[in-house]
This record gives sequence, C-alpha cells and structure tokens, in this order.
Amino acid sequence: MTDLPTAEVAGEDLAGAGSGSRRPRRQRGRDTLMALAFLAPAIIVFAVFSYYPLYRLFWYATHRQPRFRNKEATWVGFGQLWDTLTSSDFTSGLVHSFQFMLYTVPLGLVLGVLLAVAAHRRLAGVKIFQTIFSSTVATSVAVASVVFFTLVNPEVGYFKDVSWLSLNNPRSAMFAVALTTVWQNLGLTFIIVLAALQAVPDELNEAATLDGFSAPQRFFKVTVPLISPALLFLAVVLVVSALQAYAQIEFLTGGGPGDSTETLLYKIADPKGVRGLDVRSGLSIGLFVLTAIVAFVQYSLLSKRVHYGE
Repeated sequence: MTDLPTAEVAGEDLAGAGSGSRRPRRQRGRDTLMALAFLAPAIIVFAVFSYYPLYRLFWYATHRQPRFRNKEATWVGFGQLWDTLTSSDFTSGLVHSFQFMLYTVPLGLVLGVLLAVAAHRRLAGVKIFQTIFSSTVATSVAVASVVFFTLVNPEVGYFKDVSWLSLNNPRSAMFAVALTTVWQNLGLTFIIVLAALQAVPDELNEAATLDGFSAPQRFFKVTVPLISPALLFLAVVLVVSALQAYAQIEFLTGGGPGDSTETLLYKIADPKGVRGLDVRSGLSIGLFVLTAIVAFVQYSLLSKRVHYGE
C-alpha cells in the first residue's frame, strides 16, 4: 500500500523532469532563430557589399576578358593573378603607397599629439583654439586639395616660388600630397588625443610631480601609457587611410609628374584608362591582402605596448 504513492510521485517527477528538459531545448531553438533573425540584415549587407564583390574580384583576376562584349571571358587560372602581383606596375604602386604612408602617419600623429597637449590647458579662451584645431575634421578631401592647390600650385598658386607641384620636381610632389592629407586628418587626430588626455586623472600627474618627475618624464611615463589605446586606434586608422588615398592625388598631381604619385589605389581606379579589368582586379586583391597584413602586424606589435586602465 505504501509503495504505490511513492511510485506515482516518482512517475510525476520523471514526467516533470522530461518536460523540463524539453522546455530548455525549445527555448534554445527559439533563441537561435531570434539571433539569426537579428543577424540576417547584417549578413545580407556583408554578403552583397563585401563578400560578393570580393568573389567577383577573384573571378575577374583569373579570367581573360574579351575585347568584344559578345564573347565570354575565358578561365586562365591563378597564373594571371600572380603575373599581376609580380609586375612592375604593382611594385611601383606599392612603393608609392608606402612612401605616402611614411609621410602622413608619423607626422600626422606627432602634430595631433602636440596640438592636443597644447590645447589641454585650463586657460581662458582655450575653447577657441580647440575649435580651430579640430575644424579640419569637417573638411572633405576635395576641399583640402583645392585649398592646397591654390596655395602651392606653381602657375596659379599664391606661393609660386614653392615648386612642390612642379612638373620638373617629381620628388616633392608626393610630399605635397602627403602634407594635404596630414592637414585634412589633423582635426580627427586632435579630437581623439584631446579626449584621451581629458580622461587622464590629474592625481596621477600630481603624484608624479611630487615624486620629482619633470614635465617630459610625466608625459612619456604617465600620460603616453594612459592614452596608448587612442594612439593605437589612430595609427591603424591613419595607415589604412593612407593606403586608400586617391582623391587628393587626382586633384593635385593626376598621378604625375610621370607616375611618381601613382599609389596602388590610384592604379586600381585607373582614371587614365590604361589597364584592363583583369589587371585592376588583381591589383585590388593585392591591396586588400596588403591592408589586412599591415593592420594585423601593426596591431600585433603595438598592442603589446598598449595599457588599458581598469
């Protein structure tokens, strides 16, 4: 008589356990469907605007394009892509891109940090200078290029004695374009570094002063480690931006004198129309891989020196 209720209770417990185990599975299924529903728009956008164009680049780079539209492209394999990536066209564009990057990134970072440190003062009217220093962030590449074109153009510029854009001086043309880019990106660098400086606690600098640290020592041993995440972010952004420079080159030099300012992206855009679609697709793949490698190496090396405060 006493065993029957016990068995019934045990049966009810097993039934409850079974239904309870089914409920989490159903809940997990609904959560998975909900997650996929939320991710679907982003997946569709990436597929349409990133993955599919990348696939088409590989397709164009491995097919010989016909001269006439009524014929189909023929598969030639990855040898055509390899020929493009080992050609002098790619190597010269790569050298010019790295030259442009070396001109713009270090100078832009140093000037942005110096202006941010100078404007990080509790002085009357300092907001006016902060506004002036950050004003270039609202300037487009086209506007910045036109401003510098009217200043240093040897024919119509205000400073005609400056021969940076002269056809007889190809070495200085890249520097002129780089200087335009530095000025145009200076507002962004200034704003981010200034925001990082304002987040540094004053107590740390006061403690360093009491310990006998000089102003340069306080800056390099206290301030720089604390703003290193912002500097890492700016370094990556400026490097990627330098590798994708095009508009300022088209406005100021048109790739000249000769081909001294034809960066890799300028060759891909090919405003002169001297390269085929298969060559430009191969150059695009090379630029994509190069940008990914540079950003990864840069982040891997610099992230070891970055200090994130808790």
